[in-house]
Amino acid sequence: MTSDDTHARTIELLESNAYFGMEPSQVKLLKQEKVACLDDNDARLAVDPKSKYRIQTKPHGHGDVHSLLYSSGLLNIWYDAGLRWVLFFQDTNGLLFKAIPAALGVSSSKLYDVNSLAVPRKAKEAIGGITKLTHADDKVLSPECTFYNWDTKMILFYWEDNGDQCGIHQLDPLLRATGHPDGDVNCETGYSPFPGNINQLILKLGPYIKELTKTGGAIKEFVNPKYKDSSKTSFKSSTRLECMMQDYPKTLPPSARVGFTVMDAWLAYAPVKNNPEDAAKVPKGNPYHSATSGEMAIYRANSLILRKAGGVQIDDPVQEVFNGQEVEVWPRITWKPIWAVTFSEIKRKISGSCSISQRSTLVIKGCNIFLEDLSLDGTLVVNSVEDAEVKVGGVVQNKGWILEKVDYKDTTVPEEVRTRGFRINKVEQLEKN
Repeated sequence: MTSDDTHARTIELLESNAYFGMEPSQVKLLKQEKVACLDDNDARLAVDPKSKYRIQTKPHGHGDVHSLLYSSGLLNIWYDAGLRWVLFFQDTNGLLFKAIPAALGVSSSKLYDVNSLAVPRKAKEAIGGITKLTHADDKVLSPECTFYNWDTKMILFYWEDNGDQCGIHQLDPLLRATGHPDGDVNCETGYSPFPGNINQLILKLGPYIKELTKTGGAIKEFVNPKYKDSSKTSFKSSTRLECMMQDYPKTLPPSARVGFTVMDAWLAYAPVKNNPEDAAKVPKGNPYHSATSGEMAIYRANSLILRKAGGVQIDDPVQEVFNGQEVEVWPRITWKPIWAVTFSEIKRKISGSCSISQRSTLVIKGCNIFLEDLSLDGTLVVNSVEDAEVKVGGVVQNKGWILEKVDYKDTTVPEEVRTRGFRINKVEQLEKN
């Protein structure tokens, strides 16, 4: 989904990169309209900074995706083509695609109409919490703001606990006001009892089409101003009416099967939201959510997957600092999705005693590539054509690829490298084709 601000640049990006391997017909762009902005608490219209004769406008929020999918007719095209599930993903969260196969299995086995992905959440962490709400008189909450989880027998509510909203939109103040003087705190697990909603949804296509036929995809609006200070009298910038994609379950009847799936964050959640300067200011121990931490999270996940699913001996990571961020550096292990997307596929393609040192890089490009008694200390790149079967084993040792630090302030370096915080110096490698 795009807007006037992003549509042309999105097309340019896709075309200049040959649609990243997809056919152009596989990509459908839906452009949302923008709405008028509000300048203050009295809802005065904001003037466009570039023209005093024009009202400032901004996109209406990602909740518009539902109405756009309905009005475009895409949902019926997908259904007629035999598709049965729709995945909504947002944020630059590359780890999501490792979690989707398992979450889709949960949706199928539990017959969920809506399945929201969640991760364990630290108390007061700026991520929406999923909670169970019960009235003092045990009355059921209004279906306009709640939905039922058939698996856990819970009434659920999404809280956008981002520190900028007030009243019932903050989980911590609500808890303090209802008999929990410490508010949102970690329990014996080390996490908050309320898992974090990461805004990744899996919807069953048939019921989704049926519901949108009734509602047209309309989602209730809200206003979320960002204030300059605690007096809450002046905005940092203009605000507008908006709607959220994840509020779709609020339109559903009580009979709808709606649930959530909690997965470890190392497998499912590493968004890239912060620039290097802001990420460096994040208190130690909290997630940086930067390009640096996001890439390192991919390497960590792949290393742990090979450990857990394939029994590969993977060296522990070392601590390194890039762009002021202290991160774990695991072996740089990557593979194309065609090699494996589930644990069972990985188990089938690894045998014997395999080991990978911390400084190593392993790149797998192909489907039928099997690792057998591989000992890697350096860099190994394996390529195979579609029908070829390749077995890789033995001792591979070379100087490998080295991570060289780059300062994000160094404008002589391309922006994508500066943001990352390092470049890869490909000193030596073994490439098998």
